[in-house]
Amino acid sequence: MPRQRPALGFWAVAFAFLVVMMFATLPSPLYGLYRTRDHLSAFTITVVFAIFAAGTIITLLAERSIAERFGRRGAMLGGVATMMVAAGLLAVWKDLPGLLIGRLLTGVAIGLAAGVAIPYLIELRLRADPGASPVGARNIGTAVNVGALGIGPLVAGCLAQWATQPLTLPYLVMVVLGVAALIGVAAAPETGTPAPRAAAQNRPAGPARRVRLPVPAAGATIASFAASGLFAGLSGLILATTLHQTSHALSGAALFLVFTAGVAAQLTTNRLPASRVLALGTVSMIAGLVLIVVAVRLSTPSLALFLIGGALIGAGAGAIYKGTTGVVLEATAPENRVAMTSALVIAVFVGLSVPVIGAGIALDQGASAPNTVLGFAILVALGVSVSGWALLGRRPAGPQQAAEPATPAPEQLAP
Repeated sequence: MPRQRPALGFWAVAFAFLVVMMFATLPSPLYGLYRTRDHLSAFTITVVFAIFAAGTIITLLAERSIAERFGRRGAMLGGVATMMVAAGLLAVWKDLPGLLIGRLLTGVAIGLAAGVAIPYLIELRLRADPGASPVGARNIGTAVNVGALGIGPLVAGCLAQWATQPLTLPYLVMVVLGVAALIGVAAAPETGTPAPRAAAQNRPAGPARRVRLPVPAAGATIASFAASGLFAGLSGLILATTLHQTSHALSGAALFLVFTAGVAAQLTTNRLPASRVLALGTVSMIAGLVLIVVAVRLSTPSLALFLIGGALIGAGAGAIYKGTTGVVLEATAPENRVAMTSALVIAVFVGLSVPVIGAGIALDQGASAPNTVLGFAILVALGVSVSGWALLGRRPAGPQQAAEPATPAPEQLAP
């Protein structure tokens, strides 16, 4: 197959990243249907989330070796292909084991694609225009990462509301999108596997530096996406039981609102330095958590406050992720970007999964949804505030630039 120009390859990889990340949250509005079909308890749904998170994290831990062995394009192709297998399995295996294995494979697909996508996009952009700043490509990558998490539930929720076969059709749609993504990535140029001689010439002398995600960056990312994960995990239940809204489309649209607000926050802060974006995200996150708690604890719970709070949480998570990614990758050597990006994505999915697991356990033990929201909101607000303050305090002194700050040495941000 003839190779695309790097500019076309860039958009092919961005589309493939969008499709795979859509699949991560696609089933969120469907879990009520799964509970009815398979008679699942809240704890069993928790196990499904835990298996998905385990598949993602284990794959991301091996991502650097996978990328070195098969290249950026190979890892992306593996992610898309695994996503298609998982979608096909979920479409045809109508039982709990099919759901468990399908979500495990989903985690593997997410890990394969998400760990290399942003470095791959940066390298394709620089290959197309060697004088370009990597900031634009990085911003597109983070926007796709966050925005796709909202598109998946919207598609599934609308299909479940207005189409037949709600536990089959969304997965068939993903298979079709996967075919298009697979063709596009297969034609994209490789960027990450150097020739052996070039690799030997460019390898730095001495032992390889261990790539470590700064603890404050991990804490900020986990805490911010914990709020999004809390909303994703409990929004359907709260809409149905507290707000008396049983529409699958509304459930999907609520999640779309959360993650779209995250993309909007990222796009509207392009001219701000990463540290300012991180600070604004923290404020938005705390405000959203307050509104969510108030919305579900009023004598007459408010759908409007619930949705506004969700949007502020999404905006905060998107801004915190963008700010944290900018702070960390500015201090990371190009050859270490895959490892550092994998570490950041691990933090994202730990944040998205842990609240759902914890909420499932709490609800299974008899806690009410409003009390569960209150407890997690307090923990997340503390985590975001402390981690953001610590991360900003570790930035090197000097003037900040809106577009591409000078890159400090990696050890300046190492824990």
